[in-house]
Amino acid sequence: MKRKRQQAGTIYKARGTWYVRYFEDRVIGGVVQHVRIAKQIAAVTTRGKRPPRCIEDQASAIVKDACVANSRPERVLTIGDFVEQVYFPHIEQYKRPSTRKGYRDIWGNHVKARCADEWLKDVRTFHLQGWLDSMGKTGTLGRNSLKHVKSFMSAVFKLAKQQGYYGGENPVRDTAISPRATEPQETYAYNLDEIQAMLRVMPETAGTAFAVASFAGLRRGELQGLLWENYQDGVIRVTQAIWEGLVTEPKTRRSKGAVPVIKPLAQCLDMYRLRCGNPRSGPMFRNSAGRAMNLNNLLHREILPALNRCKHCLKGSDKHLKADHDFERDESVPRWHGWHAARRGLGSNLYALGVPDKVIQDILRHSNVSTTNTYYIKTASTQVTDAMEKLERALPDSLTVN
Repeated sequence: MKRKRQQAGTIYKARGTWYVRYFEDRVIGGVVQHVRIAKQIAAVTTRGKRPPRCIEDQASAIVKDACVANSRPERVLTIGDFVEQVYFPHIEQYKRPSTRKGYRDIWGNHVKARCADEWLKDVRTFHLQGWLDSMGKTGTLGRNSLKHVKSFMSAVFKLAKQQGYYGGENPVRDTAISPRATEPQETYAYNLDEIQAMLRVMPETAGTAFAVASFAGLRRGELQGLLWENYQDGVIRVTQAIWEGLVTEPKTRRSKGAVPVIKPLAQCLDMYRLRCGNPRSGPMFRNSAGRAMNLNNLLHREILPALNRCKHCLKGSDKHLKADHDFERDESVPRWHGWHAARRGLGSNLYALGVPDKVIQDILRHSNVSTTNTYYIKTASTQVTDAMEKLERALPDSLTVN
């Protein structure tokens, strides 16, 4: 068989810049095509027609890379083709549905328009840094969102490297998030007074679900997937989660754990079970069809109308349309900050009661205690004041400074 001759490429200069021209096989529209490429190398800094040695070396490396690509042209894809045809099908096997949706949203909303047509093998760190910087400048993405974008792109190039679509180090590794990017907003945690005030106005089903979230610390998907058979012998055992109607495994291996049920919560659950006909199996929170209830529906149908009530007539916002006075919210009732604020509230309330953070980690079923400390223990201003007063009492009335 006749061996294909190795190409050398042609170096030329135009408009004050050195270029190299060569041929490369690329997949375009699903078909391998042999195309001529002209790639910029560097600015012209010397006189004469002959390029300096450094330009020749760079051109040689570019052409050599093209020759390698020509030996496996099916691996030369644009970023868009790789993400859609290789990366997303790959993670279908390994990632949770919620994670897959998050990645698709990042790709479709923030990344695709900037780089879908770029050739994957040609991307370098400065390209990625430019994309991250441009996302930060729009003001629509904060620091945490940019970190999610960076993690997604890192995963894309990691797989590309593993599968032979990209050579060299992962170009995302040395990129950085701009320190001027918007700081993330502080997350919320319900305190015990807020939880009790909310439970007093919620209907039974909504109140029971919220009580489990607040005093057992279940995530929304775990709460939606909770079965009556999971509640036995004074503990709730988390065995599954439901996201957008899909039954999945809990978030992590550690999430598959048992949470002790305190007496007030046990009384609440036992009363709710009796009202439901004393079931022994099936979804704990079920809809009229007997399937697991969608907690977003419960939120809009029962929770928000109960919390957003009028201070004059105590009617919910959904029943106030025909009232003979203007609606004015009852600010004595706490506002809704999401299901996860109940989980954070459990961690923060336990910490305020003196429970060690390592024990809180076990109760919340976190993989490491740093997650518990960073995101789930919120210190109230009164706790800070009390701590400083303790320090004050430990010191003499006056300090001597030499």
